[in-house]
Amino acid sequence: MTTASRSQALYRAAELRLIENAAADQPLMQRAGLAAADLASSLCRQPGAPVLLLAGPGNNGGDAFVAARHLRERGLAVSLVFAGDADRLPSDAAAAYRRFVNDGGVALDDLPPDRRWSLIVDGLFGIGLQRPIAGRYGDLVAAANRLAARDRCPLLALDCPSGLDADTGALRGPAIHASHTLTFIAAKPGLFTGDGPDCCGIVSVARLDLAAERLARPTAGTIGTELFADRLQPRRRNSHKGSYGDAGVLGGADSMVGAAFLAGRAALKLGSGRVYLGLLDAQAPAYDTLQPELMLRQPEALLATPLSALACGPGLGTSGQALALLERAFALNVPLLLDADALNLLAREQRLQETLARRTAQHPATTLLTPHPSEAARLLDCTTAQVQADRAGAALQLAARYRALVVVKGCGSIIATTDGEWWINTNGNPGLATAGSGDVLSGLVLALLAQGWPAHQALLAGVHLHGAAADGVVAEGCGPVGLTAGELIDGARRCFNRWLTDGG
Repeated sequence: MTTASRSQALYRAAELRLIENAAADQPLMQRAGLAAADLASSLCRQPGAPVLLLAGPGNNGGDAFVAARHLRERGLAVSLVFAGDADRLPSDAAAAYRRFVNDGGVALDDLPPDRRWSLIVDGLFGIGLQRPIAGRYGDLVAAANRLAARDRCPLLALDCPSGLDADTGALRGPAIHASHTLTFIAAKPGLFTGDGPDCCGIVSVARLDLAAERLARPTAGTIGTELFADRLQPRRRNSHKGSYGDAGVLGGADSMVGAAFLAGRAALKLGSGRVYLGLLDAQAPAYDTLQPELMLRQPEALLATPLSALACGPGLGTSGQALALLERAFALNVPLLLDADALNLLAREQRLQETLARRTAQHPATTLLTPHPSEAARLLDCTTAQVQADRAGAALQLAARYRALVVVKGCGSIIATTDGEWWINTNGNPGLATAGSGDVLSGLVLALLAQGWPAHQALLAGVHLHGAAADGVVAEGCGPVGLTAGELIDGARRCFNRWLTDGG
């Protein structure tokens, strides 16, 4: 989508437990089960429609018992499979189980054979899962996914799809792949990053009559345009190109000039007054035939040019020349964005890390790192799998280690600051998984930096705009399959101007 969006608070499981404890005198399970029944009813409108609910051994199962009772009262044909021991249920869940049974409900041990379903509800584990799903629970997860696909019916997860880590978005063994997720009290980070979006489908929040932010400080938030709305001001009529900054891109080594062109074009079309490219390829063209407004220079000349902001890395390569130029770039007192090979060189070269440390000590919060997961792993000296297992944790470690603003790109990109704040970007689509997409993102952020935006707002806005542009292009019928990075640039320009018109 390209319209303005609002941020929402995110809470990890530990914070949710504090909120639940603070509201222990309130009937939270009854409210959760009723909210689940309401959504289930809207997804399954046929009178007497067959509904399958899976109830687990904890409070998520209690939510399912309450929902099942309400659905029976509304005339739906409810089948509930209970994968647990009634004598070992937590007290609230045990009470919900007894009321379900006393009202005539039957807790089945196994899936009814030869039934077709209008709706399946996952109430197995929610946010409380501490280990990989296996055994009977794994069989039920697999069956729920298989039956939902067979019957082409909605699959509703309660609080969090079973098998998904609600804190990190990583999988814990087999997981429910829901079409809808109804999460309780507040949204959780894992629903929006890593494997979360593929498992959750459409996410909605049932707040259960609680104001979570009054009871506990949120862990993080999603990105909304209000986070940078104060910067979305129409341009003054009495202005000129010098009013909008001089952006530089250092990169474009042999066979990789296109990466620098993409970054430069994005910076130009997002409003930089002037854009200079310093290309390392000795055979690079004298000008960009598709964007002749770009000013191409030798790398050394670029670094001698007065710049408002500089992006290093698109097509940079890892040669000795690239390393020497990057060291010189670190000495410039301008906002500095590092991407691609600039990050690979930083991970590899100890002296470059020392130079960066001196820079960030003198000019904190003016360095931005934009790694994808593999680049983040190199910077942290770990594996890509470890980064993906806790994407937010990796972003926070990078921000602390390098004293820089960081975005770990990917599904649900994570933006982290040096003081421990972080956000998840929730827009965008698989069309962004294409060569050059990261170069375009670098150019978008660079343009905002060059125009004088504070670095953290430039990063938040650039990442959000990147996703919104992809959504807008796909909505116009181009992609997500086959979407090219260059197509994002005009989409970003259209979206950004719409934001300016709307004021965020």
